[in-house]
Amino acid sequence: MGSTPQARRSDTRERIQKTALDLFVSRGYEKTSLREIAEELGVTKAALYYHFKTKEDILSAISRDLGRPVDELIAWAEEQPPTMETKRELLRRYSAALASAMPIYHILQENQATLRDLAVGRELSDRVTTISRLMHAGDLEFDCRMRVASAVLTVHFGAFTPCAATVGTAEQRRTALLDVALSTLAGAQTPTMAPDPA
Repeated sequence: MGSTPQARRSDTRERIQKTALDLFVSRGYEKTSLREIAEELGVTKAALYYHFKTKEDILSAISRDLGRPVDELIAWAEEQPPTMETKRELLRRYSAALASAMPIYHILQENQATLRDLAVGRELSDRVTTISRLMHAGDLEFDCRMRVASAVLTVHFGAFTPCAATVGTAEQRRTALLDVALSTLAGAQTPTMAPDPA
């Protein structure tokens, strides 16, 4: 039995997004045209327009798909108490979610000037800002705030370290960065978690 028109349309959209993502990462968002995406797919621009009217539409769809794990993590974290254990778990989960969403953040990092004023650029920046806000939630001492900030920076921006400057696989680098971040948090206490005086 053949696939339905809706299923074929969904498959085509996925192919467009995958091809566009590869081009955005390798050539840069600004330097990639809709015509080049169509040529890479072997379709006409008219066929591409049927699914997406602009490059930003394609990037927005990619951002929604790749960013979904981060959005789900934010929803989870909003419901948790602002304890150090929550912060450690948020950091672990963010590290894993960032691994799958890395291509879209790579595009944002490499095309900041272009994407800054676009809705998709603001959406991506808002995710990072929200994760940072949730990590800093609660009544934290100065030392704890500095440790939290350093841990978030390690997980997020450490992921952008050029592969040529490091060794190991992407997963080994992610795990090592997470270990460093969790070590940075070690010893930090929120007032509610401080041990009772003897």
